Amino acid sequence: MEMIQQLNDTFNSGKTKSLDWRKAQLEALSRLLVDNEQAIYEALQQDLNKCAFESYVSEYEFVLKDIKLFLKNLKKWSKPRLIGTPILAQPGRSRIVPEPYGTVLIMGAWNYPVQLVLSPMVAAIAAGNCVVLKPSELAGKVSNLLASLIPRYMDNDAIRVFEGGIEETTELLKQRFDHIMYTGSEMVGKIVMRAASEYLTPVTLELGGKSPCIVDDNTNLKVTADRIIWAKFLNAGQTCIAPDYILVTKQQRPALVEALKKSLIKQYGTNVIENEDFGRIINERHFDRLVSYLDGQENNLAHGGESDRSQKFISPTLLLNPDVDSSIMQNEIFGPLLPIVEVESMTAAIEFINGREKPLALYLFSKSQPTIDAVSSQTSAGTLCINDAVIFMVNHNMPFGGVGNSGMGSYHGKWGFDTFSHLKPVMHRSFLADAPIRYAPYGKLKQKLFKLVAKL
Repeated sequence: MEMIQQLNDTFNSGKTKSLDWRKAQLEALSRLLVDNEQAIYEALQQDLNKCAFESYVSEYEFVLKDIKLFLKNLKKWSKPRLIGTPILAQPGRSRIVPEPYGTVLIMGAWNYPVQLVLSPMVAAIAAGNCVVLKPSELAGKVSNLLASLIPRYMDNDAIRVFEGGIEETTELLKQRFDHIMYTGSEMVGKIVMRAASEYLTPVTLELGGKSPCIVDDNTNLKVTADRIIWAKFLNAGQTCIAPDYILVTKQQRPALVEALKKSLIKQYGTNVIENEDFGRIINERHFDRLVSYLDGQENNLAHGGESDRSQKFISPTLLLNPDVDSSIMQNEIFGPLLPIVEVESMTAAIEFINGREKPLALYLFSKSQPTIDAVSSQTSAGTLCINDAVIFMVNHNMPFGGVGNSGMGSYHGKWGFDTFSHLKPVMHRSFLADAPIRYAPYGKLKQKLFKLVAKL
């Protein structure tokens, strides 16, 4: 593919290794966002019916803050990192040198179509790479907007936008890249990883899965309900780290359900379809998938359940104790449906989670330190968030990534810089004081001396 060769030629010229070039590109991306803020909001509204507040907080400002963070720390993060050198290698010094991989592919997801392509791109550019950006074709308005804006603001010799559907993306994945980052479903993640294996290309996979939310008997129920409702129904539930289901004891469940209902009405009103703050499902295919999860769930319906295919609208819905073998409990929901599952105890909740694939996020609402300690030490997840949900994404001092089926690798802040860098170890030895003890011929005396030195 000619585009990839052109980018490789740019990288091989050394152009992108310059800190001045990296800084200039990040500043150009910042100008792109500032100059086109309203156009970005309009595209997000057309693709997902996102309100301006959600678009600002979770997409626009998120990337702007990312850029500011990288501009502030670029010089420091790109410096060689001094490390120790053992006595056997003295006199000498050792360091870790961050160097860019080359030409990287970033494949974004449709649910946050601005953030999930531009935030990784910020890290990739800051690390000195050339970039092929592949926005999701499902968020077509955003994809078209990025494809038109990026060439106007950024270095077209080093940064390209590639648009297309399954056929075009399949062809793109046949090309050789130096690193691939994909955000999306587990199924497509496996396809990306198989394609990358052809060239042994390293990959970062940000996938999803079913992120559990444990509600303990000992919690602040009102705040718990408000935070769960906000996190779950943000972007109409189309968030990879949204609480996928709640685990709660039988005795706490009635009070929790009432608190969740009150919070839903407080946040979205009684006529949600008219509420401009509530989004829509991305397309009819995903609408049909979500509605199918409600088949046979009439007796489990605690709130909501309304839908309108013409508007791709599904109301915030609470379901009580769906069968654990039903499709809604077997698949990542990725929509405004929230199952509430009763368990006998917190121990049973931990066992329930550990009996399934490791989630991208795990949430616990509890005032009990023993419960917090038990969940922290006995479960595994990409991120554990205690007494809140989703909000951990604003902390760029924390890496974001999955574990097991929920992904591999991480980014955000310095972790993003390191993800898109080869951290090259460099040892520099002196010609002085060369110790002949390591050279043949060997003997018992040399072995004895070597053992003594090795213990130092």
